[in-house]
Amino acid sequence: MAGIDVGAIIALVPTLLGLWIIVSIPVYIAGKAVTGGKAKFTRAMGATILGPLAYLATMIVSTAILGSIVGGIATLPAIVLALIVWLWVYKASFKTGWLSAIGIAVLAIIVFIAASFILTFVMGIVMPDQQNVLPAPLQQV
Repeated sequence: MAGIDVGAIIALVPTLLGLWIIVSIPVYIAGKAVTGGKAKFTRAMGATILGPLAYLATMIVSTAILGSIVGGIATLPAIVLALIVWLWVYKASFKTGWLSAIGIAVLAIIVFIAASFILTFVMGIVMPDQQNVLPAPLQQV
């Protein structure tokens, strides 16, 4: 049995914290745009961490419960329910209505994708010798 690599854990914590902050930025920008500037970065960070956790918990519980009732088809309603719960987290975090929560989610995705392409373009200029700087799924685009 291998021991716990303390160095890896020490490196993992700031990495996850940095990733959390970076992923919260598009949510914050979207929240600012949709709420008329009333969004706070701490609320965006809360929504960014609680949204996926609520989604995961809802998927596990609803798949287990619905799976015992309707079988394998339970996955689709579980996904829909989990997405609604994720939107509820946005709704509660930014103190908005359902349509605004949907707007924040969609706009955050658009901002994230746009920022990714801009960063990729800039990195291509800064490091022109590097190839395949796009994530694997986007290399086909």
